[in-house]
Amino acid sequence: MTEPPRPVDRAAIAADLERARVLLHELVDGASGDKLDRRSSGTRWTNEQLLFHMVFGYMVVRRLLVLVRAFSRLPDRVGRGFARVLDATTPAFHQINYLGSCAAATVFDHRRMGRKCDRVIATLQRSLADESEANLRRSMAFPVRWDPFFTETMTLEQVYRYPGKHFDFHRAQLTLG
Repeated sequence: MTEPPRPVDRAAIAADLERARVLLHELVDGASGDKLDRRSSGTRWTNEQLLFHMVFGYMVVRRLLVLVRAFSRLPDRVGRGFARVLDATTPAFHQINYLGSCAAATVFDHRRMGRKCDRVIATLQRSLADESEANLRRSMAFPVRWDPFFTETMTLEQVYRYPGKHFDFHRAQLTLG
């Protein structure tokens, strides 16, 4: 007889969301215009563009949650096929990802990105609190070439944990110091 799965540690996920929210404010509030305009390390973005991209990681999760909920109800082959198609578009995805963050950072610049981050994380917190344990275990195939933190199959729980990894990875690329 197998033991039932352990409940998802929602408190840990919620704490990580809050940690990133607070840290984003500290990073943005502590950076001068000159520091925000500097190139980041290992990317083509400026620090301000990269900070927006870090917030964008949380924005994307809202859409990924919808996809996982939908694709987890379909046959696995449908989700795997969708992931393969997305993987095939990787070069275009990376270009759009880069240019999109460049453009969006002009709207959600250092004066507005903190508020955007607050709203997005508040939405994720509410969504996480409302998820059933069964939903948190739903999964779908992912395009692994799109992001180093995507795995071949991800559960809703893993999707909620994803943006913190993305945030921390890019935080190390900031040159604000």
